[in-house]
Amino acid sequence: MKTQILIAALFFGGLITAQQKKDSTKVNAIDAVNIKKQVFKKQGDRLVYDVASSSIAKGTNTFTLLKQTPMISSIDGKTLKILGKNDAIIYINNKKTNMDAEALIEMLKSTPSEDIQKIEVITVPGSEFQVESKEGVINIVMKKSKNNGYNGTLKMQNEQAYYNNPNAGASFNFRQGKWSGNSNFRMGSWTDRQRYTLSNGDSTFKNESFGFNDDPNKNFGGGFNVDYEINKKHSLGFSYNMRYNKSFNSVLDITNWQNGVLNNRTVNNEDAQTRNHSFNLNYEMKTDSLGSKLTSNVSYLWFNRDKVSFNESFPLTNDTINKYSALHQAVPQIINNYAANIDYLKKTAKVSTWLMGISYNHTNTDNDTKQDKLIGGDFVIDPKQTNHFIYKENILGIYLNYERKLTEKISGKIGARYEMTRSTGEILEKTGFERNYNNLLPYLNLNYAINSDHNLSYTFSSRIRRPRFWELNPSRTYFTPTNYTQNNPFVLASKFYNQELNYMYKNAFYANLSFNMVEDASASDMLPLQGTLTTPERDKNGNIVYGPDGKMIMKTTRFLRYIRTNYGKNRELALTLGMNKSWFKDIWTTNYSVNLGYVTYKGGVWEDPTSQLGQYESESLDPYIIDVKNYNMSATINNVIRLSSKKDWFLGVNYFFATQTAMEGGMIGARQSFDFSLKKIAGDWTIVAEVSDLFNQSFYRVRGVQPNGKFNNITNFNYPRLMSIGVTYNFGNQKLKKAREMKSANDAVKSRT
Repeated sequence: MKTQILIAALFFGGLITAQQKKDSTKVNAIDAVNIKKQVFKKQGDRLVYDVASSSIAKGTNTFTLLKQTPMISSIDGKTLKILGKNDAIIYINNKKTNMDAEALIEMLKSTPSEDIQKIEVITVPGSEFQVESKEGVINIVMKKSKNNGYNGTLKMQNEQAYYNNPNAGASFNFRQGKWSGNSNFRMGSWTDRQRYTLSNGDSTFKNESFGFNDDPNKNFGGGFNVDYEINKKHSLGFSYNMRYNKSFNSVLDITNWQNGVLNNRTVNNEDAQTRNHSFNLNYEMKTDSLGSKLTSNVSYLWFNRDKVSFNESFPLTNDTINKYSALHQAVPQIINNYAANIDYLKKTAKVSTWLMGISYNHTNTDNDTKQDKLIGGDFVIDPKQTNHFIYKENILGIYLNYERKLTEKISGKIGARYEMTRSTGEILEKTGFERNYNNLLPYLNLNYAINSDHNLSYTFSSRIRRPRFWELNPSRTYFTPTNYTQNNPFVLASKFYNQELNYMYKNAFYANLSFNMVEDASASDMLPLQGTLTTPERDKNGNIVYGPDGKMIMKTTRFLRYIRTNYGKNRELALTLGMNKSWFKDIWTTNYSVNLGYVTYKGGVWEDPTSQLGQYESESLDPYIIDVKNYNMSATINNVIRLSSKKDWFLGVNYFFATQTAMEGGMIGARQSFDFSLKKIAGDWTIVAEVSDLFNQSFYRVRGVQPNGKFNNITNFNYPRLMSIGVTYNFGNQKLKKAREMKSANDAVKSRT
């Protein structure tokens, strides 16, 4: 741009010189002007990163590009988070993606960054977005072109963690006349390796467990999207996505000590398969030349997870209490979801926009859990842990938004979402429940562009968080016979109230202050409940043993039960300070941010709603008290350095650090991650070598202590250091316009599978 303007200046300068020979009027020299497009700016309710104008958006993939986007972070290479938020929900061209989480990440990693026009970060989404709790939205806007033709991407990658994990993917896009479409396919295998250190107890008793888990996985996924433009006003589209995951021969091997004495060893072997198929039919009608349109979707989702396991516990001492025990468990889950929605977007000549819509979701989950335990040398049904749980949920949503530019400097958006939820849960032949509730969820955004250098905005939103379907299934996952996780079908939806104040200076520096309130809060992780279970002593055939006095001989066993349940309320105040700026003629691009937080959690759990006691059995549960106040800090530093004038070599140097952070279950230890990458662009080929978490410091560890002295500590070392090399080849017409990305009507349900 600078060169073109300089040439124009010289041209007009020559013309002026020629005129000066004819005229006696003096003309001042014209200086060259360098006009640079804004890369990062605030627009209404969102932060906009114009990656098409950024030097780092060349020869990479969309996932890597998102990690370099202000306010977005990823330290595990598998998830994306908006700073100060729970998770990031991905939209493409204002339409939510129709994939499960792992398939979505693979799709982003296989999409070339050259296809992206801009990335919009919406920290507090409006009423039209299907999000929960304090989730934020990342909206990826694709480049547009009317060219016919085809293009595609082939990618191969090999990752080395504890084990070697290869994967490959391909995508293909076409446009011809009124028809357009895209498809993708991904396959790979990986084995997760985790090392556990667990301890719990009090001043009089201590239980310690050490072990590891090897979880091999094979994954296949893909889908296609076809769009037909009936005429200039009407379009029809159909999309299909699938994913299959196979995890056989997963082994969890745990050795246990009690009060420093070797006690027993537990080995759990597990086979699991997951199948996911989703279909969506979309119709769109443009109603005027201003951009008004009517959109409708009909969707179906089928999710099936089969899991079977064999858990054995071997005594390593000669005591009479701990004996060889074993159990078989089958935990299948089938989810069927039917959904539909209609949206109408109305734009007026007065620079205002109305959006109104209605959505309906019907979900049916079937969880037929079977568990056998070893008695007298034979496996017999365990009636307490064998159950058939049916959960049905109907959600009707109505939403309305109004957005308008009030003056040249002030704009606003106001809206509300009204949701009616009707659900029933039944553990067949045991118990059941019914929940009917209505929620009015208001939204407000005010934006004040003070001048070209300063922008100020305020946003308020309210949301709810419904429990995930797997959280409701009343089944257990065992570490040892007395240490296990317990799902809870009685957990309630939580209510979130989110406020945010955002300030931006010169489209490069920003400050984001947020305050979140949660009522009927449930823990972001499971709460560790400790207690004792008193049961009759039984012989090898399962018969109750009586003493000489004719009374039953009772035995008491300590347990540690992890459960997700409602506990009370929490408050969170966070301040994010950030900068996105390029230096030395775009040779060095920086994206720095610091997040300061203060959280309080208040409440407790005094009883376990999932307890099932047999005849003559009794349980004593230690109250779990939550009264936490904590200051925390995290920092993200991303650097991209261009190593050559040809813009074909790039070096990435990134660092993440987080101090100790409080959760309901305890204090998470400090984490950090140092990453670097080297990228080479050679025509249509891109080669990237990366090292993530060079020093193995981003693993999970938590320390929890109760007022009564009970403690629970967990260290989960997942070997986070990862080295990878990937090769990507882009072929065909890279300026091809993408097919319409269509929002599925059951998007809100997919995140809960």
